[in-house]
Formats: sequence, C-alpha cells, structure tokens
Amino acid sequence: QVQLVESGGGSVQSGGSLTLSCAASGYMYASYCMAWFRQAPGKEREGVAALNDDGIATYADSVKGRFTISQDNAKNTTYLQMDSLKPEDTAMYYCGADHALCFLSIEQFHTPGTGAISYWGQGTQVTVSS
Repeated sequence: QVQLVESGGGSVQSGGSLTLSCAASGYMYASYCMAWFRQAPGKEREGVAALNDDGIATYADSVKGRFTISQDNAKNTTYLQMDSLKPEDTAMYYCGADHALCFLSIEQFHTPGTGAISYWGQGTQVTVSS
C-alpha cells in the first residue's frame, strides 16, 4: 500500500515562508516521480511544482521564482519550499506520485482530475493572511 503523508502547513502572513514535506512509503521511490498540487475552496486542484526523473523541476507560472521543489531520496521525502507567500497561495496542498510525472511537466497537470495521479496524500492546509 502506497502512502504519502504531508506535513508543514500552517498560517503565515503575506511575505512569509513555509516548507512542506511529503514522506513516501510502501513502494520503490524510484518507480514514481513526485509533484505538489493545491486546491483552494471552490476551485479545481491545480499543479504547482513537479520533479522529473532527471531531477528537473517545473513550476506553475503563479509560483515561479517563489517556490522550490526538492527531494531527499535517502529519506523518501519531497519538499516544497514556499517563499514570498501571498494570500492567493492559501489552499490545501497535496503531494502526488505518478509515473507520468517522471517525463511530463507540471504544466501538463494544470488541473488534473484526482484520477490522473496514481497516489495522493491527505493534504496539508496553508493559510496566508494579508
């Protein structure tokens, strides 16, 4: 059974920073690639950042230059460093794992249905106040 567990969410003021973590277990980490998604109330889930199997990161335009995705293979953990946070970044943040993420960019997962990604975490809430 594949499990993804996010942590690190919280409340922060505009301009602040947070680092989200996604710990993976139950499968060979190298079999899948990881990405971060977010869903604000009343909106579709959208792709935020992904890391392909060459270690190349791709980002949604709305977060370029502010967010950084990285991973520690020894810990089977993927991170999302979020800087210069804005109120519009407020959302539930999810990590997802899928083989397609190893060769496709996050732009191709702009608004994926939940069925488009093999595995999801339970989400962690990020709230940014102005």
